Parts: sequence; C-alpha cells; structure tokens
Amino acid sequence: MTSAPASRNLARARRSTGAPPQLVLDGVAKRFRRPDGTLITALDGVSLGVRDREFVALIGPSGCGKTTILRIANGLLRPDSGSVLLSNAPPEPGPGAGFVFQSFRLIPWATVRRNVEFALQELPLSRKERAERALHYIGLVGLSRFAESYPGQLSGGMSQRVALARALAVEPQILLMDEPFASLDAQTRELMQMELMSVWERQKAMVLFVTHSVDEAITLADKIVLMGSGQVLETIDVELERPRWTSALRSDRRFVELRDHLWHRIRELVLSDPQSDFYGRDLA
Repeated sequence: MTSAPASRNLARARRSTGAPPQLVLDGVAKRFRRPDGTLITALDGVSLGVRDREFVALIGPSGCGKTTILRIANGLLRPDSGSVLLSNAPPEPGPGAGFVFQSFRLIPWATVRRNVEFALQELPLSRKERAERALHYIGLVGLSRFAESYPGQLSGGMSQRVALARALAVEPQILLMDEPFASLDAQTRELMQMELMSVWERQKAMVLFVTHSVDEAITLADKIVLMGSGQVLETIDVELERPRWTSALRSDRRFVELRDHLWHRIRELVLSDPQSDFYGRDLA
C-alpha cells in the first residue's frame, strides 16, 4: 500500500493540477416513462466534471439519479438533453469504462481467471496476453491463490474483488462503481475500501462512485457530489489527508463537521420528499 506521506502528496498533486475534467456532463436531463405512461424525471440539468485520477463520490437519497449518471457516463443511456463527453467524445459502452455493481455478476461455472478474461474478449489480445493480464489484476486485488477457484468457493468480499479485477483488467479511462460494497458486512466493507484505495493509488483511472454511506464517501473521495431530486445540490472538495482509516482522523473536527453537514442535508431531503416513506415524520 502507498505510504502515508506519498499518499498525501499524490492527493495534493491531483487537486493542484488544475487540469480540465476528462468526464464532463453539461446540463444533462433524463426522463423515463412509467408503465402507466407518466414520465418521471431522473436527471434535471445535471452538470459535473471528473478530472484524470480523481475520485468522485455521488451521494444522496434513493432515486435521486446517481445510478442514472453512471449509466450515462458509460454510454448505456443517452441524455434527453445536454451533453456528455469522455475524453472529448460521447461515451460508448465498452472497455473505456469499467463498471462494478452492487451484485458481483460473476459467471458461476467459470473460474476466477476465466471471469476476468471474459471482460477482455473484445480487446485485441492473444489468448496468452489475456491470461497474463487477468492474472496480473487478480494478483493486484490479492487473489492469486484463488485464480482457479469458482465463485461458489469464494466469500462475498473475495467475489467483489474479482468483480473489481474484471473492471480494472480492461484498463478503463474511468471506473464506475454502483454501491459496490453495500451487500458486504461492516468489517469486510471497510477492508474492501482499503483494498480499493490501495489499487487506486497504483492506477490511473478516474473513479465515479455511488454510495449511500456518508462515512464511505468522506473516506474515499477527493470530491463529494450531493444530489437530490435529479439535481446536483452541492459539490464539496474533501480536504483531508490520506489515508483516512485512523481513529484520530475520523475524530478530526473537519471529518466530523463534514459528516454532520452531509447527514443533515440528506435527512432533510428524505423527510421533505413526498415519495419517501419517511415524509413528514418527526424524527428529531
């Protein structure tokens, strides 16, 4: 894992470059039609940017459009209006973006190595090159001893590491992560956060990470984008040293104040939303 001083220097370098964003959403809107024919607005004039090597967390209540942003950034969905550019071109589904889902989505009858190799089939690689690259990324997430194991023989944390290796193996411009650790127990979730940070420090990909956990967003991200009702409500630079695992840092006044600020804003959004099960409740 990158040492603490090196990690802090790298984090400062990322923020100080002033480089233009490589992923740019400008005024993006997206609506979906319900089965009864009514329209629901998922995104309403969303603008945001992600720079090279930047880790951006999207946070907000359920249904505020976070996953829709990931799918638009991947090219799986087209906006109804506005523009989306990834490295100055409209994004297309493919190896330019690696996707890690909440569910592991592994092929149960394929080994760990074969699962990772599967993502490489569309790349101009020989069979030997696919195997070598798969084993490299399996090793990067600490699973070399399990390369020939099957998904049914792995724990939840190990399965999610396979999914991460598969997404990284295509060497994407951007890594899109949709609540990847939500189904894991608390201890495994924290270990996976540490594993992701270790891998991220050695890779060049941008990361766009969806989470419902305020602590997770603060711990991982360079920048937090707070969303509500399909809009970007606030963008916050996380000015905290890395790594952020220590109890001293998590009790730091800046960490506590940022956590309280985000939690109270999300709480207000949920309690004021007529579509929420908690609408109008007095939870003081």
